[in-house]
Order: sequence, then C-alpha cells, then structure tokens
Amino acid sequence: MRIHALPPQLINQIAAGEVVERPASVVKELVENSLDAGAQRIDVEVEQGGVRLIRVRDNGYGIHHDDMALALSRHATSKIGNLEDLERVASMGFRGEALPSIASVSRMTMQSREAASEGGWQVSGDGSEKVEAPLPVAHPVGTTIEVRDLFYNTPARRKFLRTEKTEFGHIETLIKRLAMSRFDVAFSLQHNRREIIRLPAATEQAEMERRLSELLGPAFLEQALFFDQEKLGLRLSGWVARPTFSRSQADMQYFYVNGRMVRDKLVTHAVRQSFQDVLYHGRHPAYVLYLELDPMLVDVNVHPTKHEVRFRDGRLVHDYLFRTLHKVLSETRPGGEVVDTETGEVLEPVPSHMSDYTPSATPEASQPAYQRPFSFKVQERTPSYAPSFDIQRPATTAVSTLPEEESTESPPLGYALAQLKGIYILAENGQGMVLVDMHAAHERITYERFKQSLDGNGIATQPLLVPVSVAVSSREADLAEEQSALFENLGMEIGRLGKETLVVRSIPVLLHGADAEKLLRDVLADLVVHGGSDRIKAEINNVLATMACHGSVRANRRLTVEEMNALLRDMERTERSDQCNHGRPTWVQLELGDLDKLFMRGQ
Repeated sequence: MRIHALPPQLINQIAAGEVVERPASVVKELVENSLDAGAQRIDVEVEQGGVRLIRVRDNGYGIHHDDMALALSRHATSKIGNLEDLERVASMGFRGEALPSIASVSRMTMQSREAASEGGWQVSGDGSEKVEAPLPVAHPVGTTIEVRDLFYNTPARRKFLRTEKTEFGHIETLIKRLAMSRFDVAFSLQHNRREIIRLPAATEQAEMERRLSELLGPAFLEQALFFDQEKLGLRLSGWVARPTFSRSQADMQYFYVNGRMVRDKLVTHAVRQSFQDVLYHGRHPAYVLYLELDPMLVDVNVHPTKHEVRFRDGRLVHDYLFRTLHKVLSETRPGGEVVDTETGEVLEPVPSHMSDYTPSATPEASQPAYQRPFSFKVQERTPSYAPSFDIQRPATTAVSTLPEEESTESPPLGYALAQLKGIYILAENGQGMVLVDMHAAHERITYERFKQSLDGNGIATQPLLVPVSVAVSSREADLAEEQSALFENLGMEIGRLGKETLVVRSIPVLLHGADAEKLLRDVLADLVVHGGSDRIKAEINNVLATMACHGSVRANRRLTVEEMNALLRDMERTERSDQCNHGRPTWVQLELGDLDKLFMRGQ
C-alpha cells in the first residue's frame, strides 16, 4: 500500500483513542471546557454509566454561533494562539482535540448561547470535517453538550468497557475530584435520572470544609490540618490528615497544580517523604493539596489526558513540598499545633507549658509502697527528667490541693493519676481523661533526641577495611562526581576508578555492616529520578529508631507519679509525639461527654 492521507473521521478516531478512554474521559473534557468558559454552575447527567447518554450543561460565556462549527474541527481552540501562550497556558484545555475526538466516536449535539445573543444555536457532529451550519434553538446563556451512544461506531472499543456500575463509579470519582479543584463552582450529578451529588458553590472556608466533609466524609475533616504557606514564588495550601488517619490504599490523595488535578511521581515522593517516621507500615497518607506557581514553571503539555505535568525546576518543587508538609506534621503533638486553623498560616511551635508550672499546681501524689523509681536515660536516663521531677515534685504535706484555675491552665496532657497494667498512663486534663502508651511515647521522645544529637554533631564516618568497587554507567559515574559534596554530607566517601567504575571508601558509622554497593546504587537511582536522595538518612533513622525502641521504657515497669508527669511534659515538647516511630498513636483523649455517654448521664 502506498502512502496516502487518512480521512478526517479516521484521524479523529485515532486521536480519540488517546483522549477518550471511557465515559469518564468524556465527562472530564466537557466539564473542564465548562470551567474554562467561566461557568459558575455545572450539571452533569448520565445514563447507563455514560454509555447511552452524557449531558453536561453550564452557565458559562457560551460560544459565538459563527465558531460552533469550527469548534468541532481538529486543533481549533480559543485558548492559545502561539508558542508563548502554550508555555504559559493556565486553562484546563488547550489542544483543540477533545470535541472532534468525542464526536468521532459518538452522536454529539452542542447547543450554546452568548449573553449578547438573542437566542441559542445548535450544531451536530460525527467527527468528519464536514459540519452543517448551526441551527437556531431556544437555550439559556451557556452551553449544553449531549453525547449519545458512545463508541457506537467503534465496537472494539465498546467491548472493553466495564459494567455500568464500574463506569459510573469512575464518573462519580471524577466529579468529586473536579469539585475539590473549584470550590467556587456549583456541581450536580445525576445517574439514570437519580440525583447523586449536589454541591452548592463555596467561598468561605467553613463552606469549603462542608463540601470536603460531604465528599470525603467527616472523619477526614476531623483529623485534617488546614494550612496555607507561600514562599519562593510557590504557594501550597490545603488539608493534610494526621498520620493516625492513614489509609490502607492511596485512595484519598488529591493534588492540584494551578487548579489542574495531576498524578505526579515527584509530588508523591515528596509527600511520602514528609510522612516518614510517623506513618504506620504499609499505610498511605490522606490529603487535599493545592500548589500554585507561575505557569511558566510547569509544562502541562506532556500527556494527551493532561494528568501528568513536568516542573521546570523539579528539585525546588520537591524540596518545597517536603519542607512545608514536614513542618506541618512535625508539630503533631499535644497542644502544639503549627497552623492557624482559621487562616492556614504556618505558625511557630507553641511554647512549652513548663514555664507555667509551680509546685502548688501539682495534684496529690500518694505513691503505693511497691512503686520503685525508674531512671530514664538514652538507655535509661535520669538527668533528662531531673528538672521535671524537681518542678513537679509534690509538697511534703499529706494533702495537696489543685488550683482553682486547673481546668483552664492544666497542660494539654494534664497530670498523671495512675499507671494501668504497667502499660498505660492514666491522666486528667481540662477536657477529661487521657490514656498514654508509655512505651510508644518514650520511644518517640528518645528517637527525636537521637536525631537532634545527630544533626548537631553530624554523621560520623568509618573507613572500610576493604574499599568496595561498583560498576556503574558513565552517566552515574559523572553524577557521583558532580554530587561528591552530597555524598560527604551523607557520610560516604566515593571515588572514581575509571569511566564506569566507582569505589566506596567509607560509610556512616551507624551503618556498619550495611551493603555499601546497594546503598550507593540506591542513592544514585534517587539522584537520577529526584535530583536528591534521603536513602542514607532513612537507613540511619532506621538504626536510631531501633536503638530508641530498645532504649525505651518497657511494659510492666512501675513509674512514680513524678516520672509519669515528666513523660507527659516531654511529650508536649517533642515533635511528632502523637505517633511512635512505627506510626502507632501514643495517646488518646476521652472527653467528659464521652465518659457521660458510657454511663448514660444526662440522658
């Protein structure tokens, strides 16, 4: 067969293979067009999972009747005009492929009216270049697009569709994602003439959180921290759930770049890295995050579905995401919120309550005769708790009374009352009762002290008795030479023996016995993909976590009331003390109302 030009309809059907994967893809393209048209309300109706009918109606600007036929031809768009527009594109769509691709695999009808027009116009298309002239029709300001019998002329594509329930599930998930990208737009979704979603426009934070609660459930919002921070020309805002609200699947992760929902490996890695040390093994974080930056700094023309983006300075974006989220999560401790829940401003840590303590503010501390003092060190260290002991030591009188202001001035975790089964500390605070897992809490405290000490003194290195030669690619060898300072900071001495050979001469002392070759390859892989690596730091932290676990107070060890109070005060001062090193919670709050319900008080 000789070379020949393909007919327009076949060209559009080929393009539809990339743009239109399933009914949800059609909904995505049409709703994004409505958002670009300035719509304040978007109504979506589907039948039979979107296979029989998809109707998207908006109240946007509308389309000029002279442009309606042109809108169904390939590469016709009002959103860009030259290369400079493409490099600064801020609209959801810009390729001019969606409408002709959809029309080529369905029976599509488009009706639209501009505000300046006396009436609406209608045009139909089948994907060919020949489109009939628009016909007048009654229509309000805005646009309505109907897509019927999807894939009717491409049966091979239609047979790959899933069940009606599955296809509609994809559409529902998509509408939820879009609704979280634009709180100022009202959305509704109907399936087989039954209303599934109705969301009014939200402009105030309380209204936005009400929408989030309806879409993600109230449990997410109860555990979420709202923040809003801007730096280096980047702005990151949104809601990130506390580590205790982790998920078994990555099904509650929503990330938007300039209002566009994306799935990006760099973003996922940065977020995951910020949750290190606080996420339970095998669990996934939950978040709704919005990144805003100059459109020149991000390339959205990467994939036909526009789900992927490419940042001009990926390392900058990665570090900014990590540092911002790490700072927010670092203050997940009793009474130590790092963000203002009203403004989202990232604040400085709340000062320790120790300055408010006085000996007279300590509850009665009658100690059973069988309790033996327990010394806290890094293994079992007393000095670190001595100041707390002295400040909180009860008066020598037989009876000590609480101050009148105890309910308002008590610290977040209150004061210890007793030890339960040698495992839990029972304390009372202004809200009610607090239960603390003493081993998990002390493990986090000890671990954070180890990390602070390591950061202050740097990573000690140990020369290898026999240097390890590693065969790598020339690109990796060049990268290792360029990043020699990074390796030194990580405690590794790397040399180059040849064009494709590296040698490891020293590694961190704490990683004695580790596989030096595997460590080098892992770091190089991270440098290639992410421009940096935290592998060595993560390995060192694993060692420190093990040391902290073995050096923490064990179950069935009796603590005095002073020691229990000292542990509570240290929890209030320690970063991430809401979770142990393995992601388990360290304390729970039972408010007085919860206790009243147990005993049916006031009912």
